[in-house]
Amino acid sequence: MKVIITGASAGIGLAVCQRFLQDERITVVGIDVNPGELVNDRYHHFLANVANPESLPDIKGVTHLINNAGVQNTTQDIAINLGGVMNCTRLYGLQPAIQSIVNVASASAHSGAEFPEYVASKGGVVAYTKWTALQVAQYGATCNSISPGGVLTELNRPVMDDPEKWQAIMNETLLPKWASSEEIAQWVYFMAIINRSMTAQDILVDNGEMAKANFVW
Repeated sequence: MKVIITGASAGIGLAVCQRFLQDERITVVGIDVNPGELVNDRYHHFLANVANPESLPDIKGVTHLINNAGVQNTTQDIAINLGGVMNCTRLYGLQPAIQSIVNVASASAHSGAEFPEYVASKGGVVAYTKWTALQVAQYGATCNSISPGGVLTELNRPVMDDPEKWQAIMNETLLPKWASSEEIAQWVYFMAIINRSMTAQDILVDNGEMAKANFVW
């Protein structure tokens, strides 16, 4: 199996690379604007910007695609978070060898509780996932998305290191914690490699952020 993982240098993407490399059947190709830190005979890293299709490497025989690259609250949220998913899917996913595509969306795609361009981009990812599932079904392949809530990554460091903001977030979370990158990576591995029958679905992994409710009588 040959798996492409975008946003592979840090955070969720790095954890996903490490999880897939535990499976000795898999060769992993990482794509990121930053250099990769992984050292493994089955890992290959390319410097490229997913928002620029002309910068993407020509890679043949891709069996699995993990569209993970993303930014938050920048001028490039839509170009990278949504445009990047579309660019990589067109190049690597819509072809006969593909077996599975997993797109990393966000709980914010459902709640709308984030920066405007960010929620728009991630909402688009969820919709595009369903479109893609229709296209790759002819190859017997699946396409799903995962929508994490809060994840313990450097991208979220500004609120993780602010005690007041962190407590406010925990007050809004049914299970008062955030997921680790490694846990999200396990979900992605299951959805891409183990799963054979689920497609066109979005999986919400948010510690109950969306489920939190207070009953007043």
